[in-house]
Amino acid sequence: MIYAAARSALFRMDAERAHGLTLRALRVAGALPLVPGLFRALTQVQDDRLAVEAFGVRFANPIGLAAGYDKDGLAVRGLFGLGFGHVEIGTLTRGPQPGNTRPRLWRAPEGRALINRMGFPNGGVEAFLARPWPRPYGPVGINIGKSKDTPLNRAADDYITLYERVAHRASYVAINISSPNTPDLRALQTRAYITDLCGAIARTRDHLAQRDGRRVSALIKVAPDLEAAALDDIVDAVLGAGLDGLIATNTTTSRPSIAGFDPAKHIGREGGLSGAPLRARATAVIAHLRSRAGVNLPIIGVGGVDDVSSAIEKLRAGANLLQVYSGLVYRGPSLPAALARGLSGVLDRGEDWRKMRL
Repeated sequence: MIYAAARSALFRMDAERAHGLTLRALRVAGALPLVPGLFRALTQVQDDRLAVEAFGVRFANPIGLAAGYDKDGLAVRGLFGLGFGHVEIGTLTRGPQPGNTRPRLWRAPEGRALINRMGFPNGGVEAFLARPWPRPYGPVGINIGKSKDTPLNRAADDYITLYERVAHRASYVAINISSPNTPDLRALQTRAYITDLCGAIARTRDHLAQRDGRRVSALIKVAPDLEAAALDDIVDAVLGAGLDGLIATNTTTSRPSIAGFDPAKHIGREGGLSGAPLRARATAVIAHLRSRAGVNLPIIGVGGVDDVSSAIEKLRAGANLLQVYSGLVYRGPSLPAALARGLSGVLDRGEDWRKMRL
């Protein structure tokens, strides 16, 4: 009820301005003595059955925050206070990047969806590293992306440099080659680039692990708009290079007329669609990736997770972990804890999604 009232006020604002206000509130809460720890004690579901071991990291529960919400890693401690099992920040680029012109973020309340064409706005990796890094309450993924002005044939240089710079702060690094809002970025998912890119990142990961004695996993984030053959190429490249996992999926450039979403209301709003209309397609991509990759490659499932049913759907399709973003906007800050409690209740009923794969 409290969030319903707050949401009413926030939804009267421009979407990006409202997002900035909520992020600042979480940043302030995270900086207050004892507050994030107290919130986490209240929201964290104590159920060891929810713990997940993936790519060398232990997660207290499967529910994470997707990249894009906290682009510069400003509110990590406050976000963990909501009950997340992990938080992914970014996307970070090598230098500061203003992103695309505003407006660039829109709500689609009739479909519990968002449309964005942000374009990786962030202060750059060096600004991120210059800020103190308070110890987080759980695993933190750092999402990295090619700068807008970097040509495709030099993209690997961006990802290698960024991986080297952020690895010491990261529980894992997400390689974002699937945002629709950076020109030509998605071409990096094609056979012409993906094998060499995965190999270069794997070599960088292994070199740092040998040097520093700590192996930081690298995951490839894929688009939902790829055909089966292109998805297969990505899986084969990831497995061939020995990378550590996949994140499925990013936002979609399609405009499906499902889940109450009416594309006609949003003509002219270019960019990636997220939220409930993406749910079915993201789940189908996860299932395909799982079928191609086998049982051992971890997959983080993203897209339309906003209740227990949608969470179970992706876990049954083959996801090891989940992430939310749009659902947090529409369901509110209680969503992570509610999902974890719901999954705990599913296990109480004897329904183990790990034994019920689609």
